[in-house]
Amino acid sequence: MAEEFNSVEELDLCVLHIGINADGEEDAKRIAEEFRTLMGFIPKFGNSSIFASPLVEIMKKDGPGEKGHIAIGAHDVNKAAEYFKSTGMGVKMDTATYNEDGSMKFVYLDKEIAGFAIHLKQY
Repeated sequence: MAEEFNSVEELDLCVLHIGINADGEEDAKRIAEEFRTLMGFIPKFGNSSIFASPLVEIMKKDGPGEKGHIAIGAHDVNKAAEYFKSTGMGVKMDTATYNEDGSMKFVYLDKEIAGFAIHLKQY
């Protein structure tokens, strides 16, 4: 029997952060404050989101995904995107951003899992 392909190991994938969709800016601030109080996370405020820490992004407005998003890190986003396409996940090329050398550094996949959108990001 052939060994199953382990994408985490073979593509060197990791979770970079989880994105939570808040119900507006005040709700995002409240959630960030909960992470500060309960977990000691120091928030960084941005225009569209608040990073409660590098691990948790809180979207001020509805972001991608019913519940939020999961940022998956990959050294080679192009290779990871090609693999995920082979499994039935499409790639939303209109979300792709590129490095100066033309390699992809960011892209959303087209299916949600458990209400979470998934994006690939180079690390």
